[in-house]
Amino acid sequence: MTLSRRTLCAGTGLLLAGTLGLAGCGSSDEPEPAPTPAAAPPAATRQFKPGAAGVGDEYFPTYGNGGYDVSRYTVKVRYDPAEDQLSGTTTVQAAATGDLSAFNLDLAGLTVRSVTVDGAPAKHGRKGDELVVTPARGLIAGNGFVVEVAYEGKPEPLRNEVIGSGGFLHTDEGAIALGQPESASTWFPVNDHPSDKATYDFEITVPKGLTAVSNGVPAGKSTTGDWTTWKWAERSPMASYLSTLVIGRFRITEGEHKGRPVFHAVTTDLPEGAADRSIAGTVRVADYLESVFGPYPFGAYGGVVISDARIRYALETQSRPVYSAGFFSGGENTGVVAHELAHQWFGNSVSLAKWQDIWLNEGLATYAEWLWAEHDGGRSAQQEFDARYAGSPGQVWRTPPGEPGVANLFSESVYQRGGMTVHALRVSVGDKAFFEILRTWAAQKRDANATTAEFVALAERVSGQQLDDLFEAWLYGTQRPDRPERRR
Repeated sequence: MTLSRRTLCAGTGLLLAGTLGLAGCGSSDEPEPAPTPAAAPPAATRQFKPGAAGVGDEYFPTYGNGGYDVSRYTVKVRYDPAEDQLSGTTTVQAAATGDLSAFNLDLAGLTVRSVTVDGAPAKHGRKGDELVVTPARGLIAGNGFVVEVAYEGKPEPLRNEVIGSGGFLHTDEGAIALGQPESASTWFPVNDHPSDKATYDFEITVPKGLTAVSNGVPAGKSTTGDWTTWKWAERSPMASYLSTLVIGRFRITEGEHKGRPVFHAVTTDLPEGAADRSIAGTVRVADYLESVFGPYPFGAYGGVVISDARIRYALETQSRPVYSAGFFSGGENTGVVAHELAHQWFGNSVSLAKWQDIWLNEGLATYAEWLWAEHDGGRSAQQEFDARYAGSPGQVWRTPPGEPGVANLFSESVYQRGGMTVHALRVSVGDKAFFEILRTWAAQKRDANATTAEFVALAERVSGQQLDDLFEAWLYGTQRPDRPERRR
């Protein structure tokens, strides 16, 4: 995510366990029978328990849910902006990770009309923003199951007094569903934590004449009467907060690049100009970043520019970032495009396992801005580091980006000191090892979740250096570290 200049910016992831029977081989004519797998305990003797109402994230303990792993969401919604009413059916394909008597889905505010599990009606109730589902039969660990939830109502954003609100916002002509660290649960039932990534299909029905943009590959649209259904498919695993829905009137640009569709949408509230030119630069920036980080990780390119005054940031919504119009008020701005596109590798493809490690997203994306600026004829990454090292306020040094706390999750320390940490690593290990670290990280953790400890371990393995002191000072210290020096 990139915050606007007014707030922060300084320049701106279903496996079913099976048994492979192997025929024995011997000297007799008759083959030996395959070994018989140990029988699973019968359902009557299993200890079925409710899944946890949260994944246990240190910063957000109630986010997400335990007891299952989602593989795919199919989200079908219809939204009427004139009435600010949404109705929908979401199908969740998942596998139980424990023997479940019940489980939770995150769903804020909307009224649930019915729930089925594997086609059978299930009991359901609400505990705040948690939908508690009790299937007719217990769910056995390792088995897949399918949940279908029908719901309706007036969507509302989620409000957090510490880090601000996010989620579904009604606009004059449509709606925007956007936000970090949570937003998806305001418009569909979900396991709302990045540790449970899944693929997505979206079918969004809106009044004819409006555009409905979401993630992934455009899958066509159709109009019946006064309503148009827009379809989108994200086939790479995606963290739930990276899903988006933007409904309104847009200038649409479609094309193809390297065999992938390109879909841009710029609000017609803006005159044609800097925003259009900046978003048109998406594939150019992506190609450069691909040369640094390795293959672009998703099946589509794109960007969406919105003009709602309540949103003063850009967010790396998967394959199609959403940008506030304010980023382009001073002219063309490919720096913010570079930041959000870098997140497609670092934050989206390689996703957080826990929110404490947010610097892995923002530090690497900030550094990508510096690399892009240098490539595009601006200041070098070293010059950017020097300016921030000399000019960052004391709060940046007092706030450790590797453990910022909830209140400082999107602080300047996470972004700018996070970026400086990346440069300190580069200086310490040298360019050859540094860029190998970045490419290896993106490749080995593609479509998965990761932690700071794993990043440090990889950096040490690739560089052949012991880097604990460096990361301790730059990520966890509360004083300005010494300037980094090349190690011999």
